[in-house]
Amino acid sequence: MRQYAHALEQALAEFLPLANLKPGHILVVGCSTSEVLGRAIGKGFSQELGEEFFRVISNQCTPLGIFPAFQCCEHLNRALVMDRAAAVNYRLTEVSVIPVPGAGGSMAAAAYRGISDSVVVESVQAHAGLDIGDTFIGMHLRPVAVPVRISLSQIGSAHLTLARTRPRLIGGARAVYDKNSPAAGASGACS
Repeated sequence: MRQYAHALEQALAEFLPLANLKPGHILVVGCSTSEVLGRAIGKGFSQELGEEFFRVISNQCTPLGIFPAFQCCEHLNRALVMDRAAAVNYRLTEVSVIPVPGAGGSMAAAAYRGISDSVVVESVQAHAGLDIGDTFIGMHLRPVAVPVRISLSQIGSAHLTLARTRPRLIGGARAVYDKNSPAAGASGACS
């Protein structure tokens, strides 16, 4: 299990600086421990691996003030486990369920037990995401999602997908998107 945790530590160390997350931002995390271990998704969960991954993610996110939201499996409609303070801050809709490895997933179950004031919410619009084993976290990312590539593409046997988000670009031909552009400081009349 330690080799998988080490790979996750490396992935987060490479990803978090590229994700442009600020204190108070949400990182959605989906994980199939079955896929990591080379089994079909939902067919060989590991509580031990779920607990190890929860610990790694918490240890890397907490010092940065980032709120991880741990996605449950499809049996719980991909609800998310997170800290109550973050859920209240973002005015998220709480649902009533307790994730367990067979219905929710090993990592979500570990998060529910490991977060001192955990809550399960229906959905989030996270600022970035980490998907281990193709668990489909996209429904919980803010528009616009931007893929991020790092040196790892797998953890164990599970495919690793990473994304950050950015605000939508609005405007037209005269719009400026770069704060450092000379045009950003120019004053002009809009009519």
